[in-house]
This record gives sequence, structure tokens and C-alpha cells, in this order.
Amino acid sequence: MLYKGVYTALLTPFDENDNVNTQELVKLVEFNLKKGVDGFYVDGSTAEAFLLSFEERKLILKTVADVAKGRCKLIAHIGCVSTKQAVELAKYAENLGYDAVSSVAPFYYKFSFDEIKNYYFTIVDSVNLPMIIYNIPTYSGVNMSVEQIGGFLKDERFIGVKHTSTDYFALRRFKTAFPDKTLCNGFDETFLAGLSMGADGAIGSTFNFMAEKFIKIQELFDNNDVHAAAKLQEEVDIIIAALCECGVMQGEKAILNHMGINMGTTRAPFLPLSKEAEEKLIKTVMPLL
Repeated sequence: MLYKGVYTALLTPFDENDNVNTQELVKLVEFNLKKGVDGFYVDGSTAEAFLLSFEERKLILKTVADVAKGRCKLIAHIGCVSTKQAVELAKYAENLGYDAVSSVAPFYYKFSFDEIKNYYFTIVDSVNLPMIIYNIPTYSGVNMSVEQIGGFLKDERFIGVKHTSTDYFALRRFKTAFPDKTLCNGFDETFLAGLSMGADGAIGSTFNFMAEKFIKIQELFDNNDVHAAAKLQEEVDIIIAALCECGVMQGEKAILNHMGINMGTTRAPFLPLSKEAEEKLIKTVMPLL
């Protein structure tokens, strides 16, 4: 089954005591559903997953499932360095009614490909949910080849790839070899490039506050109006450039705070935005939203 369309990689709201703010998370989910997103990617990089406790990750999975299950597709990112913990999260997501799981490759210890392969197959053997490989070599340090990822995709339980990479030659090769698998673009700033090379849609962090722009880009692309899609991508990229200047997740939370959803700040060791940086960001971004 293709997971076509726009999937928001949800941010995690924190309260003034640095706890997960489930009330505001529900508001964020509803805000995105009203914009027409096709689903959510929960507990991923954008959620600050590796700064969360294991129980916090479960709390977020449950909160999102409680409000959104049956209303859209739900993908649980259950990636961990530990296979045992990833399996536990996968089983938890399955019990909550998630549609699929996804995982970054285990990182830090420079695992061999055989160890990475064993990690993924242990997870899919433990649940009756399909797996989407999360390919993000710049951040994970794990650079699997097209042939290695293709080895997973030959198994029907591996339904696609979240391709957070600018290697669009690789994305095209995935789609050519596996036309029935889901290919999700991962970098928002090159969404249109991903579509042009075969992506079925995207999973992105800026979708949290401007999903409608990406929904429109995909609609324009599907209707062969590439010029108009490119114009809208240019507008999106002005916003993303401003975020890159101040800190992407910090900036995304600042924008949502300004829009009335209390996201708090990012968790340490991330530093909060200075007042000057936030004012500059809001002045640049809000007229474009």
C-alpha cells in the first residue's frame, strides 16, 4: 500500500517544567488534521525522540493514537540503539492501533550491516505491522547502499523508505526497482525535487505549521503545473532558510507559539532562541503564512 501524501513529523510540546504537554500535543494534531494532512510520523527526529525518556515516547504514541486513530494514517518511529527497546516500542504501537512502524538504523557503535539487518528483521518478526526504513545518513552516520536497502524492500513487510537525503539518484533507483513501495521525501526544502524523482509524498517537520503549502505543491505537481509548484516551493524555502539561521526545531516551536499552540522550547542541550532571533524569525515568516 502506498502512503501517498503529506505526513507531519510531529514536534513535542513541553510545559514550563520540561514535561511533555499532552494537552497542546492534542491541539497540534487537531490543527494539522484541519489542514488536511494524510497522517503523522510520531516520535521521530522532529519530536526530539532521543532526548525523551522511554516512557515519554510511549506517552506521545498513546496521546496521538487516542486523538487521531481512524482519522488518518499513523506511523510510529520506534528507532532505538537497542533492539530490545525498539521491539518493545513496536509492540506498544501495534497495540495502540498504529498503521506502520519506522526506524532509523541503530547508530553510534558503528554496527556492521549484518547487525543492522538483524535489528530490522527482529523488529518486523515481532509485530504484524509494516516497516518504513528511515534513511537519514547525515544524522545517523549510517550510510546504507541502494542495494542494501533494496534487500529489505524485497520483503513485503518493508513497505518503503523515508528518504531524508539529497541523493535523489538513489531515490529514483528505489522507485524504479520497487514501484509499489512508498518513497517519502524527508527534506522539506527539496520537496518538489523529491516528487520529480519519484517520491510519493513526504514526511516533514515544517508541516507542523504550514502543511497546506506542501499539500498544494503536491496537488500542483500532480496536475503538471510544475511552474506554480516551484513558485510555492520558493516561498517555503524562504521560511526554511530563516529557520536554518536560528535553529530549525527551536524556530518551528516559536512559530507555533506565535500561532497559539503552546509548544514551549526545545529540550537541553538545545538552547532556546534569543529574543532578537525570535523577533527576526517571526517578522520574516508570519507574512508568508
